[in-house]
Amino acid sequence: MLFKREITAFFKVYLSTWVITFLLFLLNLLNPRISFESLMESYVQIISSGRGQLFLHSIFLIFYILFLIIRYFVRVYKKKGKRVFIRYFTFRLILPVLVVYIGFRSLIYVNNNEGFQYSWNHTIENQTDSIQDLYQIDGKHRGMTVYDLGRNNRTDLSELIRNNIEWVVILPYFYQEDEQTKTVSTPKEIGIWSHRDSMFIKSIEELHKKKIRVHLKPHLWMSSGWRANINFENSQDWDTWFASYQKTILHYAMMAEKTKSEMFCIGTELRSSVKQQPEKWMQLIKKIKTIYSGKLTYAANWDGEFHDVGFWDELDYIGIQGYFPLTENTNPNLEQIKQGWKKHIPELEVLSNKHHKKILFTEIGYRPDKAATKTPWAWGSFFGPLFKKKSDKTQYLAYKALFEELWETSWFAGTYVWQWDNSDFEIKEKPAQNAIANGYSKKEAD
Repeated sequence: MLFKREITAFFKVYLSTWVITFLLFLLNLLNPRISFESLMESYVQIISSGRGQLFLHSIFLIFYILFLIIRYFVRVYKKKGKRVFIRYFTFRLILPVLVVYIGFRSLIYVNNNEGFQYSWNHTIENQTDSIQDLYQIDGKHRGMTVYDLGRNNRTDLSELIRNNIEWVVILPYFYQEDEQTKTVSTPKEIGIWSHRDSMFIKSIEELHKKKIRVHLKPHLWMSSGWRANINFENSQDWDTWFASYQKTILHYAMMAEKTKSEMFCIGTELRSSVKQQPEKWMQLIKKIKTIYSGKLTYAANWDGEFHDVGFWDELDYIGIQGYFPLTENTNPNLEQIKQGWKKHIPELEVLSNKHHKKILFTEIGYRPDKAATKTPWAWGSFFGPLFKKKSDKTQYLAYKALFEELWETSWFAGTYVWQWDNSDFEIKEKPAQNAIANGYSKKEAD
């Protein structure tokens, strides 16, 4: 009987978790830009993904533990009275929680107390209401990835202009479950805009009103695995995958043309498909060119994938996700980071000369921690603040070294920083923001 009651309680909490999280998800409808249809589409994508399931079941676990704690103290109160309840509640819950909380806060304080004193340089900022359009002078992309554009649009575009940013990446995600899934998520029909698409289009229009150029970069996201390892054993499966990928990419290519986006990225870090199916990529590029008339690039990973790409000559830029390891040690100084770039620059210059194309860092970013230049590609973990030492200084020096070593080279076309805010790599209101504004303020005539 007891076991049956426990199972019933377990499933009641489980069902309640789904109901509560769904109702909280519906609060997004308070945003007038979000329709019920697009919200439900997003909800289905989330709950059907591995990460979404992990998140929801983590929430359930928290709710169930809270349920057990509350039930325990209710029973203590009923069986042993108010005095015993207060004693148990104080010494068995409040005191342990307080000790753990103080310990966590102390660790976070120690790890975040870097002591880096930075004097902000406002003289290099653009104090006008419009971009200086330095791209017209030197052809350099002064780019930034701004995640919320096309979603909740919290970013003030005047902040970007003030920091000499002239190009912005618009980043629509599309999804695939894992490395063996034979299709990606596709639009219902190419060129028929969903509510979500319309949000991206509106963001592009708002950027163009400010004369900010747009790099539309649809990005394949996977619930598990890595897109570089997508692989199939036979040509039929590859045909199926490419058919769905092509439908999605042509849909966004049409969006890029409709909005007059200045650049379009045809893919990101898809190494296995690039190596094994080069002819399909060539066919895709030809189809994109019948739809889109702007600049084209592909975003190859830093770890040598750019050598496997056989279609650079068909594109306008050699795009690289520039997370090159620069130091073997943590907490490096500026000279050590600059020396790290000297190991990679000759290879990049040879690649540029070989294809007679400039190299563009379609993504580059550094975390504000001491290992930022050792493993720049790595994301932080949930518990990172407890054991990882913050370092705004290392992040700042990493960007400073980037501009001092690469910016004025003739083969280098610029950068798209990952990213403005809302991630482990954010630079907003950090010294790195000022380093980027300073780097982007430099202009060299071709």
